[in-house]
Amino acid sequence: MGKDAKAGGKGKGKQASGSDEAPSKGKGKAGKAADGLGTCTYVKARHVLCEKQGKINEAYKKLQDGWLSNGDKVPPAEFAKIAAEYSECPSGKKGGDLGWFPRGKMAGPFQDVAFNTPVGVTSTPFKSTHGYHIILSEGRKN
Repeated sequence: MGKDAKAGGKGKGKQASGSDEAPSKGKGKAGKAADGLGTCTYVKARHVLCEKQGKINEAYKKLQDGWLSNGDKVPPAEFAKIAAEYSECPSGKKGGDLGWFPRGKMAGPFQDVAFNTPVGVTSTPFKSTHGYHIILSEGRKN
């Protein structure tokens, strides 16, 4: 456990709203960290990656039509089907499953979205250096 104070010290996650300099040394439940978002060390996620914005929007529309427009959460198995169909990442063959990954492993915008999306929630499409993504957060732990 004592890695919390160094969470973000790889130089990749500097956009992460100052969480690595929090007065509570990263252990915190104080202030806006009370919801537990952005303070965990590991996230489990699935994603869809597309090179073209039009393609990611098409994938997102399927998720919206099926679940999100009703305020429902996308079931991981259904997200996996969309990832298998649309994702251009090798993880698409595994339903977009990235497994557990630590803070500092993923590039800037991807890490920010992955670590700030509540468990069970699907992110809106966003751009990273690799293309356009949608993330489904499946878990978080310290």
